[in-house]
Amino acid sequence: MNNSTPATYAAAGVSIDEGDRAVALMKEHLKKARRPEVVGDIGGFAGLFDASALKTMQRPLLATSTDGVGTKTEIARALGKYDTIGEDLVAMVVDDLVVCGAEPLFMTDYIAVGKVFPERIAEIVAGIARGCQKAGTALVGGETAEHPGLLGEDEFDIAGAATGVVDAPRLIGAEQVRAGDLIVAMPASGFHANGYSLIRHILKTQNLSLDLYIPELGKSLGEVLITPTEIYSLDCLALHKGLGMELHAYSHITGGGLAENTARVIPEGLFARYDRSTWALPFEMEFLAEAGGVPQADMERTWNSGIGMVAIVAPAHADRAVKSLAARGMNSWICGEILADLGQSQAQSGHSVRSALEGTFQPR
Repeated sequence: MNNSTPATYAAAGVSIDEGDRAVALMKEHLKKARRPEVVGDIGGFAGLFDASALKTMQRPLLATSTDGVGTKTEIARALGKYDTIGEDLVAMVVDDLVVCGAEPLFMTDYIAVGKVFPERIAEIVAGIARGCQKAGTALVGGETAEHPGLLGEDEFDIAGAATGVVDAPRLIGAEQVRAGDLIVAMPASGFHANGYSLIRHILKTQNLSLDLYIPELGKSLGEVLITPTEIYSLDCLALHKGLGMELHAYSHITGGGLAENTARVIPEGLFARYDRSTWALPFEMEFLAEAGGVPQADMERTWNSGIGMVAIVAPAHADRAVKSLAARGMNSWICGEILADLGQSQAQSGHSVRSALEGTFQPR
Protein backbone atom coordinates (compact mmCIF):
# COMPACT_ATOMS: atom_id res chain seq x y z
CA MET A 1 0.00 0.00 0.00
CA ASN A 2 1.37 3.43 -0.99
CA ASN A 3 1.04 5.94 1.85
CA SER A 4 3.23 8.67 0.29
CA THR A 5 0.24 10.93 -0.50
CA PRO A 6 -2.17 11.64 2.39
CA ALA A 7 -5.83 10.98 1.60
CA THR A 8 -7.31 14.34 2.52
CA TYR A 9 -10.60 15.98 1.53
CA ALA A 10 -8.60 18.61 -0.38
CA ALA A 11 -6.78 15.86 -2.27
CA ALA A 12 -10.20 14.48 -3.25
CA GLY A 13 -11.07 17.84 -4.77
CA VAL A 14 -13.17 19.43 -2.01
CA SER A 15 -12.11 22.65 -0.30
CA ILE A 16 -13.81 23.32 3.02
CA ASP A 17 -12.02 26.67 3.30
CA GLU A 18 -13.37 27.85 -0.06
CA GLY A 19 -16.84 26.67 0.96
CA ASP A 20 -16.61 28.74 4.13
CA ARG A 21 -15.49 31.77 2.15
CA ALA A 22 -18.43 31.35 -0.22
CA VAL A 23 -20.82 31.39 2.76
CA ALA A 24 -19.19 34.56 4.08
CA LEU A 25 -19.63 36.27 0.70
CA MET A 26 -23.31 35.21 0.55
CA LYS A 27 -24.35 36.74 3.84
CA GLU A 28 -24.70 40.33 2.65
CA HIS A 29 -27.13 39.17 -0.04
CA LEU A 30 -29.09 36.88 2.27
CA LYS A 31 -29.90 39.77 4.61
CA LYS A 32 -31.95 41.35 1.81
CA ALA A 33 -34.16 38.28 1.31
CA ARG A 34 -35.98 38.23 4.64
CA ARG A 35 -39.48 38.60 5.99
CA PRO A 36 -40.41 39.65 9.54
CA GLU A 37 -41.46 36.07 10.31
CA VAL A 38 -37.95 34.68 9.82
CA VAL A 39 -36.43 33.62 13.16
CA GLY A 40 -32.64 33.70 13.58
CA ASP A 41 -29.93 33.98 10.97
CA ILE A 42 -28.67 31.81 8.15
CA GLY A 43 -26.10 29.27 9.27
CA GLY A 44 -28.01 26.84 11.45
CA PHE A 45 -29.09 23.37 10.44
CA ALA A 46 -32.65 24.50 9.64
CA GLY A 47 -34.39 27.75 8.74
CA LEU A 48 -37.06 28.93 11.16
CA PHE A 49 -40.25 30.75 10.20
CA ASP A 50 -42.85 32.04 12.66
CA ALA A 51 -46.19 30.61 11.50
CA SER A 52 -48.32 32.22 14.23
CA ALA A 53 -49.86 34.61 11.67
CA LEU A 54 -51.59 31.62 10.08
CA LYS A 55 -53.91 31.49 13.10
CA THR A 56 -55.90 34.35 11.55
CA MET A 57 -56.91 32.13 8.64
CA GLN A 58 -60.04 29.97 8.72
CA ARG A 59 -58.27 26.92 7.32
CA PRO A 60 -54.66 27.56 6.28
CA LEU A 61 -53.47 25.23 3.54
CA LEU A 62 -49.73 24.87 3.02
CA ALA A 63 -48.55 24.68 -0.57
CA THR A 64 -45.13 23.51 -1.71
CA SER A 65 -43.22 23.55 -4.96
CA THR A 66 -39.76 22.56 -6.16
CA ASP A 67 -37.95 23.14 -9.45
CA GLY A 68 -34.69 24.03 -11.14
CA VAL A 69 -33.68 26.00 -14.22
CA GLY A 70 -32.57 23.13 -16.46
CA THR A 71 -29.89 23.65 -19.06
CA LYS A 72 -30.15 27.44 -18.96
CA THR A 73 -27.25 27.02 -16.51
CA GLU A 74 -25.09 26.11 -19.52
CA ILE A 75 -25.83 29.48 -21.12
CA ALA A 76 -24.85 31.24 -17.88
CA ARG A 77 -21.65 29.20 -17.70
CA ALA A 78 -20.74 29.88 -21.34
CA LEU A 79 -21.24 33.61 -20.84
CA GLY A 80 -19.52 33.65 -17.44
CA LYS A 81 -22.58 35.46 -16.08
CA TYR A 82 -23.93 34.04 -12.83
CA ASP A 83 -25.82 36.91 -11.20
CA THR A 84 -29.23 36.41 -12.86
CA ILE A 85 -29.74 32.65 -12.97
CA GLY A 86 -30.92 32.73 -9.34
CA GLU A 87 -33.87 34.92 -10.34
CA ASP A 88 -34.89 32.21 -12.79
CA LEU A 89 -34.84 29.68 -9.97
CA VAL A 90 -37.07 31.76 -7.71
CA ALA A 91 -39.52 32.45 -10.54
CA MET A 92 -39.84 28.80 -11.52
CA VAL A 93 -40.60 27.81 -7.94
CA VAL A 94 -42.72 30.56 -6.39
CA ASP A 95 -44.87 31.26 -9.43
CA ASP A 96 -46.09 27.68 -9.29
CA LEU A 97 -47.37 28.39 -5.77
CA VAL A 98 -49.41 31.48 -6.65
CA VAL A 99 -51.34 29.47 -9.25
CA CYS A 100 -53.53 28.11 -6.44
CA GLY A 101 -53.69 31.49 -4.70
CA ALA A 102 -50.93 30.72 -2.20
CA GLU A 103 -48.59 33.40 -0.90
CA PRO A 104 -44.98 32.15 -1.05
CA LEU A 105 -43.56 32.41 2.47
CA PHE A 106 -40.04 31.03 2.37
CA MET A 107 -37.59 29.26 0.11
CA THR A 108 -34.45 27.15 0.30
CA ASP A 109 -31.90 26.51 -2.46
CA TYR A 110 -29.41 23.83 -3.47
CA ILE A 111 -26.33 24.60 -5.54
CA ALA A 112 -24.20 21.73 -6.87
CA VAL A 113 -20.80 22.58 -8.37
CA GLY A 114 -17.78 20.73 -9.67
CA LYS A 115 -15.51 23.14 -7.82
CA VAL A 116 -16.34 25.92 -5.37
CA PHE A 117 -15.44 29.33 -6.70
CA PRO A 118 -16.64 31.54 -3.80
CA GLU A 119 -17.28 34.67 -5.85
CA ARG A 120 -19.29 32.70 -8.38
CA ILE A 121 -21.40 31.07 -5.66
CA ALA A 122 -22.00 34.50 -4.14
CA GLU A 123 -23.20 35.80 -7.53
CA ILE A 124 -25.66 32.93 -7.89
CA VAL A 125 -26.98 33.48 -4.37
CA ALA A 126 -27.24 37.23 -5.01
CA GLY A 127 -29.61 36.44 -7.87
CA ILE A 128 -31.66 34.10 -5.68
CA ALA A 129 -31.88 36.74 -2.96
CA ARG A 130 -32.91 39.41 -5.48
CA GLY A 131 -35.58 37.07 -6.85
CA CYS A 132 -36.89 36.43 -3.35
CA GLN A 133 -37.14 40.19 -2.80
CA LYS A 134 -39.14 40.55 -6.00
CA ALA A 135 -41.45 37.72 -4.91
CA GLY A 136 -41.88 38.90 -1.31
CA THR A 137 -40.42 35.56 -0.19
CA ALA A 138 -37.82 34.86 2.49
CA LEU A 139 -34.69 32.87 1.71
CA VAL A 140 -34.26 30.88 4.93
CA GLY A 141 -31.44 28.54 3.99
CA GLY A 142 -29.66 26.51 1.39
CA GLU A 143 -26.85 24.12 0.60
CA THR A 144 -23.78 24.31 -1.61
CA ALA A 145 -22.32 20.92 -2.54
CA GLU A 146 -19.00 20.33 -4.26
CA HIS A 147 -18.98 17.27 -6.55
CA PRO A 148 -15.50 16.80 -8.04
CA GLY A 149 -15.41 13.99 -10.56
CA LEU A 150 -19.16 14.14 -11.15
CA LEU A 151 -19.28 17.70 -12.48
CA GLY A 152 -16.57 19.53 -14.38
CA GLU A 153 -14.87 22.35 -12.47
CA ASP A 154 -16.91 24.93 -14.38
CA GLU A 155 -20.23 23.07 -14.25
CA PHE A 156 -23.06 23.71 -11.83
CA ASP A 157 -26.75 23.06 -11.25
CA ILE A 158 -29.27 24.77 -9.01
CA ALA A 159 -32.61 23.77 -7.54
CA GLY A 160 -34.96 25.18 -4.95
CA ALA A 161 -38.10 24.55 -2.96
CA ALA A 162 -40.61 26.95 -1.46
CA THR A 163 -43.56 26.80 0.91
CA GLY A 164 -46.60 29.03 0.73
CA VAL A 165 -50.04 29.30 2.31
CA VAL A 166 -53.59 29.98 1.16
CA ASP A 167 -56.76 30.15 3.22
CA ALA A 168 -59.05 27.37 1.99
CA PRO A 169 -61.98 29.71 1.15
CA ARG A 170 -59.63 31.60 -1.20
CA LEU A 171 -58.24 28.54 -2.96
CA ILE A 172 -58.48 28.91 -6.75
CA GLY A 173 -58.11 26.40 -9.55
CA ALA A 174 -59.96 24.23 -12.05
CA GLU A 175 -62.99 23.82 -9.77
CA GLN A 176 -63.79 27.53 -10.17
CA VAL A 177 -63.38 27.79 -13.96
CA ARG A 178 -66.61 28.32 -15.89
CA ALA A 179 -67.67 28.56 -19.53
CA GLY A 180 -67.59 32.21 -20.57
CA ASP A 181 -64.54 33.07 -18.46
CA LEU A 182 -61.91 35.18 -20.19
CA ILE A 183 -58.15 34.56 -20.26
CA VAL A 184 -55.91 37.48 -19.31
CA ALA A 185 -52.29 37.14 -20.44
CA MET A 186 -49.19 38.55 -18.77
CA PRO A 187 -46.14 38.79 -21.05
CA ALA A 188 -43.03 36.68 -20.67
CA SER A 189 -39.63 38.36 -20.34
CA GLY A 190 -38.17 35.93 -22.87
CA PHE A 191 -37.69 32.17 -22.96
CA HIS A 192 -37.77 32.07 -19.15
CA ALA A 193 -36.12 28.76 -18.10
CA ASN A 194 -37.76 26.27 -20.44
CA GLY A 195 -36.81 24.77 -23.76
CA TYR A 196 -33.09 25.43 -23.47
CA SER A 197 -32.20 21.95 -24.67
CA LEU A 198 -33.87 22.87 -27.97
CA ILE A 199 -32.18 26.28 -27.95
CA ARG A 200 -28.75 24.74 -27.38
CA HIS A 201 -29.43 22.19 -30.14
CA ILE A 202 -30.19 25.05 -32.55
CA LEU A 203 -27.07 26.96 -31.49
CA LYS A 204 -24.94 23.88 -32.11
CA THR A 205 -26.46 22.69 -35.38
CA GLN A 206 -26.69 26.16 -36.91
CA ASN A 207 -23.32 27.28 -35.55
CA LEU A 208 -24.84 30.36 -33.88
CA SER A 209 -22.58 32.28 -31.53
CA LEU A 210 -23.80 33.76 -28.26
CA ASP A 211 -21.95 36.91 -29.34
CA LEU A 212 -24.18 37.28 -32.41
CA TYR A 213 -25.67 40.79 -32.31
CA ILE A 214 -29.40 40.99 -33.07
CA PRO A 215 -30.20 44.53 -34.30
CA GLU A 216 -33.96 44.10 -33.87
CA LEU A 217 -33.43 43.51 -30.14
CA GLY A 218 -30.42 45.77 -29.64
CA LYS A 219 -28.43 43.08 -27.84
CA SER A 220 -26.48 39.90 -28.40
CA LEU A 221 -28.06 36.47 -28.61
CA GLY A 222 -26.37 35.57 -25.33
CA GLU A 223 -27.89 38.57 -23.59
CA VAL A 224 -31.31 37.58 -24.91
CA LEU A 225 -30.96 33.99 -23.69
CA ILE A 226 -29.74 34.91 -20.19
CA THR A 227 -32.63 37.35 -19.57
CA PRO A 228 -34.09 36.37 -16.18
CA THR A 229 -37.54 34.89 -15.87
CA GLU A 230 -40.31 37.33 -14.95
CA ILE A 231 -41.53 36.90 -11.37
CA TYR A 232 -45.31 37.31 -11.21
CA SER A 233 -46.00 36.46 -7.56
CA LEU A 234 -46.77 39.89 -6.14
CA ASP A 235 -48.85 40.92 -9.17
CA CYS A 236 -50.85 37.70 -8.99
CA LEU A 237 -51.42 38.00 -5.25
CA ALA A 238 -52.54 41.63 -5.62
CA LEU A 239 -54.93 40.70 -8.43
CA HIS A 240 -56.37 37.86 -6.37
CA LYS A 241 -56.87 40.21 -3.43
CA GLY A 242 -58.57 42.79 -5.64
CA LEU A 243 -60.86 40.44 -7.57
CA GLY A 244 -61.52 37.90 -4.86
CA MET A 245 -63.23 34.79 -6.14
CA GLU A 246 -64.05 36.46 -9.47
CA LEU A 247 -60.52 35.34 -10.27
CA HIS A 248 -60.96 31.64 -10.97
CA ALA A 249 -57.51 30.28 -11.84
CA TYR A 250 -53.95 31.01 -12.85
CA SER A 251 -51.69 29.01 -15.12
CA HIS A 252 -47.90 29.42 -15.01
CA ILE A 253 -46.65 28.89 -18.55
CA THR A 254 -43.54 26.74 -18.31
CA GLY A 255 -42.40 23.56 -20.09
CA GLY A 256 -45.15 22.33 -22.38
CA GLY A 257 -46.18 25.77 -23.57
CA LEU A 258 -49.46 27.65 -23.42
CA ALA A 259 -51.90 24.93 -24.37
CA GLU A 260 -50.59 22.15 -22.15
CA ASN A 261 -50.10 24.28 -19.06
CA THR A 262 -53.51 25.91 -19.41
CA ALA A 263 -55.13 22.48 -19.81
CA ARG A 264 -54.00 21.67 -16.26
CA VAL A 265 -56.57 24.11 -14.87
CA ILE A 266 -59.40 23.40 -17.32
CA PRO A 267 -62.05 20.99 -15.97
CA GLU A 268 -63.60 18.25 -18.03
CA GLY A 269 -66.30 19.54 -20.33
CA LEU A 270 -64.62 22.90 -20.96
CA PHE A 271 -62.09 24.11 -23.51
CA ALA A 272 -59.64 27.04 -23.45
CA ARG A 273 -59.29 28.84 -26.77
CA TYR A 274 -56.40 31.26 -27.30
CA ASP A 275 -56.59 33.81 -30.11
CA ARG A 276 -53.07 34.22 -31.53
CA SER A 277 -54.10 37.46 -33.26
CA THR A 278 -54.17 39.26 -29.88
CA TRP A 279 -50.37 39.30 -29.57
CA ALA A 280 -47.17 39.02 -31.59
CA LEU A 281 -44.73 36.15 -31.26
CA PRO A 282 -41.54 37.50 -29.63
CA PHE A 283 -38.83 38.17 -32.20
CA GLU A 284 -36.27 35.97 -30.45
CA MET A 285 -38.57 32.95 -30.68
CA GLU A 286 -39.38 33.63 -34.30
CA PHE A 287 -35.65 34.07 -35.00
CA LEU A 288 -34.54 30.79 -33.41
CA ALA A 289 -37.49 28.82 -34.77
CA GLU A 290 -36.65 29.99 -38.30
CA ALA A 291 -32.91 29.38 -37.81
CA GLY A 292 -33.50 25.85 -36.57
CA GLY A 293 -36.43 24.96 -38.82
CA VAL A 294 -38.61 24.33 -35.78
CA PRO A 295 -42.24 23.53 -36.72
CA GLN A 296 -44.74 25.92 -35.16
CA ALA A 297 -46.50 23.16 -33.27
CA ASP A 298 -43.22 22.01 -31.74
CA MET A 299 -42.20 25.56 -30.89
CA GLU A 300 -45.50 26.20 -29.10
CA ARG A 301 -45.15 23.01 -27.05
CA THR A 302 -41.60 23.91 -26.03
CA TRP A 303 -41.50 27.70 -25.50
CA ASN A 304 -44.02 30.05 -23.89
CA SER A 305 -44.86 31.97 -27.11
CA GLY A 306 -44.46 35.25 -25.21
CA ILE A 307 -46.89 34.63 -22.34
CA GLY A 308 -45.57 33.73 -18.90
CA MET A 309 -48.71 33.69 -16.76
CA VAL A 310 -52.42 33.74 -17.45
CA ALA A 311 -55.38 34.54 -15.22
CA ILE A 312 -58.80 33.03 -15.90
CA VAL A 313 -61.36 35.58 -14.81
CA ALA A 314 -65.14 35.95 -14.71
CA PRO A 315 -66.05 37.83 -17.93
CA ALA A 316 -67.49 40.89 -16.21
CA HIS A 317 -64.19 41.45 -14.39
CA ALA A 318 -61.62 40.87 -17.16
CA ASP A 319 -61.24 44.57 -18.05
CA ARG A 320 -60.86 45.37 -14.37
CA ALA A 321 -58.11 42.76 -14.14
CA VAL A 322 -56.21 44.35 -17.03
CA LYS A 323 -56.51 47.82 -15.48
CA SER A 324 -55.50 46.53 -12.05
CA LEU A 325 -52.36 44.93 -13.43
CA ALA A 326 -51.54 48.05 -15.48
CA ALA A 327 -51.72 50.12 -12.30
CA ARG A 328 -48.95 47.91 -10.92
CA GLY A 329 -46.85 48.30 -14.06
CA MET A 330 -47.71 44.88 -15.49
CA ASN A 331 -48.92 44.95 -19.08
CA SER A 332 -51.69 42.44 -19.84
CA TRP A 333 -54.43 41.76 -22.35
CA ILE A 334 -57.43 39.50 -22.96
CA CYS A 335 -56.12 36.71 -25.16
CA GLY A 336 -58.77 34.02 -25.10
CA GLU A 337 -61.86 32.50 -23.55
CA ILE A 338 -63.23 29.38 -21.90
CA LEU A 339 -65.88 27.54 -23.88
CA ALA A 340 -68.10 24.54 -23.40
CA ASP A 341 -66.25 21.74 -25.17
CA LEU A 342 -68.43 21.05 -28.19
CA GLY A 343 -65.79 19.08 -30.01
CA GLN A 344 -63.11 21.79 -30.29
CA SER A 345 -60.51 19.66 -28.54
CA GLN A 346 -61.35 16.59 -30.62
CA ALA A 347 -61.02 18.63 -33.79
CA GLN A 348 -57.58 19.87 -32.77
CA SER A 349 -55.82 16.53 -32.35
CA GLY A 350 -58.24 13.62 -32.24
CA HIS A 351 -58.08 13.50 -28.44
CA SER A 352 -59.17 15.84 -25.69
CA VAL A 353 -56.52 18.50 -25.03
CA ARG A 354 -58.83 21.05 -23.32
CA SER A 355 -56.75 23.97 -24.61
CA ALA A 356 -55.46 25.18 -27.98
CA LEU A 357 -54.22 28.22 -29.89
CA GLU A 358 -56.15 29.38 -32.94
CA GLY A 359 -55.59 31.91 -35.71
CA THR A 360 -52.38 33.65 -36.76
CA PHE A 361 -50.01 35.69 -34.61
CA GLN A 362 -50.38 39.44 -34.82
CA PRO A 363 -47.80 40.96 -37.18
CA ARG A 364 -45.01 42.75 -35.36
